[in-house]
Amino acid sequence: MRRDARPEALGAMGRDAVRARGLASSRSEDGTLPDPGRVDPGVLSTLLARHGWVRRGGAQGHYTRWIPPDDLEPDTSLLIPADRSFDDSADLLDDAVAALSRSGVPSARAILAALLVPGDEIHWRRDIPGVGGAVPWGAEEELHAAARAMLSAAAKAAHSRAAYFGARLDSYAAEFLERVLVVAPGTGAGLLTAYTAAPDDRAATVTLVRALEVTRDAIDLQRATGRPDAFDDGVRLGISRELIGSLVQLVRGSEGAEIALSWAASVGPPRDFVNRRLLLEFSPGDLPVLEAAAERLEHSEPAVAVELTGAVVRLKRQVPGGEGQIRLRVLTGADVDEVRIRLGEEDYRTAVESHLAGVPVRLRGRLERKGGFRRLSDPAGVEPVQLDAAERDRMLKTLRLRAGYAPGPGEDER
Repeated sequence: MRRDARPEALGAMGRDAVRARGLASSRSEDGTLPDPGRVDPGVLSTLLARHGWVRRGGAQGHYTRWIPPDDLEPDTSLLIPADRSFDDSADLLDDAVAALSRSGVPSARAILAALLVPGDEIHWRRDIPGVGGAVPWGAEEELHAAARAMLSAAAKAAHSRAAYFGARLDSYAAEFLERVLVVAPGTGAGLLTAYTAAPDDRAATVTLVRALEVTRDAIDLQRATGRPDAFDDGVRLGISRELIGSLVQLVRGSEGAEIALSWAASVGPPRDFVNRRLLLEFSPGDLPVLEAAAERLEHSEPAVAVELTGAVVRLKRQVPGGEGQIRLRVLTGADVDEVRIRLGEEDYRTAVESHLAGVPVRLRGRLERKGGFRRLSDPAGVEPVQLDAAERDRMLKTLRLRAGYAPGPGEDER
């Protein structure tokens, strides 16, 4: 497994990331800075050390002096109090934040972002051939899409383990992504830094770290021995078809990619983890193994017996009489939004009548994947579910919200 905890190994990745479409931004348009009155001196010192700033003496037990790495700005020096109990602590912290905001050192902006948005930092770096440090527009979109897919896979695996999720837990993953923050555009192409809430969303972050470490080991093992079983064993630690697919998306078309993580300085590392940066590297040479593993995991997930309740939202039959196909918007019974079901003539007629009456149906079957869509095979026990007026209104509201429509007049979003 390839890791590098040295500060210099991540210097470029400490810059502010490009805003990712669909994710929130942690900084306002007017360049809001952290409130010095709320800055913890210990957290600031930890961040300075993490980004390679050099400690140069200071009054023992009172304050420390920090200078930028590699003598980038010889005239810049920060005095950080040991705690906030000293009379001049507030002034020193105010001066330190102001100096960081004026500094041209790339890590200064990353430190300010970490103070402004406390959380676990996840960094992606994708090496793309370009001209003068610029990369094609599409390459940046690919980076954002891969990072989003990776975080989504981690959120799903933190909820439950599966070799292949498909549409399962899409809503759960979307809610997690809404809480992820990406800092405003920085100076580096091919770089992205996201912040996940700590400790609230740490289950997803921890799952991501463990799954990526196991994936790196599984790649090395298969390339050395030809054995692919490490990917199967890694499912219990968070490996999935979706995670492997996001890595393929990240690496394909690049000269290599890095994923790094720094635990929130204000919270510290989770249990069983040390307080250091983790860095994992993936190269184009890993792609054949990753692609084979993705296909292996996709076809290894078994069908699951379920009992679903849902609303019939689409009906299709080639000729009058005989079997037909329905699409069911799932309300309960499985972590998927919709499934396709082929029904015999009698069950299809029941589905049509339920659709016209505006009531859901309940049925049993085996949830499986075919051709990229979730399907219910061997359906049985199709029957309408009788609802009173209030329950029917709640069902219709739920269907509208899940389909992306706003609530109607007089309706709330609960």
